[in-house]
Amino acid sequence: MSPEALSELIFNIANTLVSEGKAGTLTADLIPPQAKFAVMRPKDRAHGDWASNAAMQLAKKAGMKPRDLAELFAAELTNADGIKSVEVAGPGFINITLDSASAAAVVDTVLEAGSDYGKNDHLSGKTLNLEFVSANPTGPIHIGGTRWAAVGDSMARVLEANGAKVVREYYFNDHGEQINRFAKSLVAAAHGEETPIDGYKGAYIDEIAKRVIDEANADGVDVLSLPRVDGGADQDGNPLGEGDSEQREEFRKRAVPMMFDEIQRSMKNFRVNFDVWFHENSLYSDGEVDQAIADLRARGDIYEKDGATWFESTKHGDDKDRVIIKSDGNYAYFAADIAYYRNKRHRETNPADVAIYMLGADHHGYIGRMMAMCEAFGDKPGENMQILIGQLVNVMKDGKAVRMSKRAGNVVTIDDLTDAIGVDASRYSLARTDYNSPVDIDLNLLSSHSNENPVYYVQYAHARSCNVDRNAAAAGITYEGADVSLLDTTADGEVLAALAQWPALLREAGDLRAPHRVAHYLEDLAATYHKWYNVERVVPMELTDPEARGEEAEAIRIAKAPEPARAAARLKLNDAVQTVIAEGLDLLGVAAPDKM
Repeated sequence: MSPEALSELIFNIANTLVSEGKAGTLTADLIPPQAKFAVMRPKDRAHGDWASNAAMQLAKKAGMKPRDLAELFAAELTNADGIKSVEVAGPGFINITLDSASAAAVVDTVLEAGSDYGKNDHLSGKTLNLEFVSANPTGPIHIGGTRWAAVGDSMARVLEANGAKVVREYYFNDHGEQINRFAKSLVAAAHGEETPIDGYKGAYIDEIAKRVIDEANADGVDVLSLPRVDGGADQDGNPLGEGDSEQREEFRKRAVPMMFDEIQRSMKNFRVNFDVWFHENSLYSDGEVDQAIADLRARGDIYEKDGATWFESTKHGDDKDRVIIKSDGNYAYFAADIAYYRNKRHRETNPADVAIYMLGADHHGYIGRMMAMCEAFGDKPGENMQILIGQLVNVMKDGKAVRMSKRAGNVVTIDDLTDAIGVDASRYSLARTDYNSPVDIDLNLLSSHSNENPVYYVQYAHARSCNVDRNAAAAGITYEGADVSLLDTTADGEVLAALAQWPALLREAGDLRAPHRVAHYLEDLAATYHKWYNVERVVPMELTDPEARGEEAEAIRIAKAPEPARAAARLKLNDAVQTVIAEGLDLLGVAAPDKM
C-alpha cells in the first residue's frame, strides 16, 4: 500500500466519520482535499511504516481532542486490508504498520509500470513555456548559463512527467547595444587593436574575427577594406545607426550566426534540445513591439512625458513607471520584453498558459516590472507568468576558485566544465542544488570514483543492480516462484518505503519547480539500496572458507543461499530499484550505466 493509497483511505474515513455522526462538529465541507492528508515516513521505525497527523489537522474543526479523534481513525484503519496494526501516539499521531505483502506490493507496481512509475497527468491540459539559458550571442555559454541549461532541461522533463506540455525556448538577444559592442570588439581584433573599453575579450573574439574574414574572402568580400567611418548603410540599403559602419555591420551579420551555431552545438552536446529558438530582432522586424505598446495603450497603461513613451507600471504594483520609447526615439530594452511576453501568450502554435522565465541573479530587480506588465495584459502574476532567479556558481579545484577558460578569458564555459568532468557529472552537480542557492562545483570531487561523489554514488547503485541481474542469470535465478511477502527484513522494508515515496516526490518536484529534489531522492534511494545489498543476498555468496571441499563446500553454499522464493522476490526488488534510479537519472539528463 502506497502513501497515496493511505492518504486516500484516511480522506475516505474522515468522510465516513462525518456521515455517521462520529466526528463532532466536523462537516464534509470542512474536510480538506485528499492531497492535504500527508502520510509520512516516521524517523523512528519503531513507530511503524507510515504516520499521519490527520486527527490533529481536523480536531479543532471537529471540536474534539486530537487523540480521541485519532482513536476513531485508528479503529477504521485497523479493519482495512493490508494494514497490520495502528497505534495512536503523542498528541494524536496515527502510526501505521503494513503487513509484509501490502508493503511489498510496490515492487510489482514498479515493474509493471516500468519507466512510467510515478508519472501522472495532474498538469495535463496546460502548456508551459519554459525559457532558460537565453545567453547573449556574444560569446560561449558561461557557467551561469550552464547551470540554467542543467536545471531548465531537468525541470522540463519533470514537468512533462507530471503531464504538462512543455515548450523549451531559447531567446536570442540579437538586437541592441550588446551586439554593437560585440561587432566593435571583432573589428578591433581583426585590425590588431586593443579591445574597446566596453567590448568583449577572450581568444574566442580573435577566432571569430578570423572566421569572418575567411568567410567573407570566400564570398569575394574584402571585409577589412570596407569603410570604418560612422554611418553608411546595411546590405538592404537601410541607414546604419550612430557609431556603426559598413565594416562593423559586415562583421555583425556574419559573426552573430556563428555564435548562434556554437551555442546550439554546446546545448546539443549538453543533451539540451530546444523546441523554439526565438530571435529578439524578429519582435522589431515583425512589428510586434509596436503592436504590444498599442495594446497597452488601449488598456490605458501608456502615457507620454518629457518626449518619451512610458508604461504606467505603478498601477500594477511596480515601484516606478518604465520608459519604453526613449526621447531620442529608440526603444528601451523593456519594450522587447513586453512584446515577447505577449507573443508567448498569443502565438498560433502552442500559446503559453504559463510563461516561466529562468533568469540570472542580476535580474532580481526586474521582477516587479515584469509582473506589472503581466497584470497590465489582464493576466495573473505568479500564475500566467512565473520568474525563477538562479544564484551564482563557483568552480573549485584544490579548494580554490578556478578560471580555466583559454577561449573566454577569466570565466568558465560550458565546454570547459564538460571537458573537465563530463556531461553526466556537470548536469547532475548543477541540477542537484536548489537554484535559489549558490553552488560550488568541486572538480576534484566530481571527477573521483568515490562515494563522496554524488553522481558516481547514484550511478554505481544502478550499475551494481545490473551486476546483480547478471549474477542471478548465471545462477539460474529468475522471477519464477517469487513471493514478495517474504521481503520482510528491516533492510527490505527500507527499500520498499523508499520506492513507495517516488510518486509523491515526483509530483512535488513538478509543483514546486524543484528538480533538485529528484537528485536528493536518488541519493537517498541509492544509500538505502547499498545498505540492502550489503546485508541481503539474491545470489548465494561465494565460499569464504578456503579449506572447504566437496560436500562441505556445497553445504556452506546452501547455508548462505536464500530460499528460492525469497531470492526471486529480492531479484524483483533489485530490479524495481534499478527501474526507479534509471528513471530519475533520465529526468536529470544523466546516463544510467550498467557497468562502472
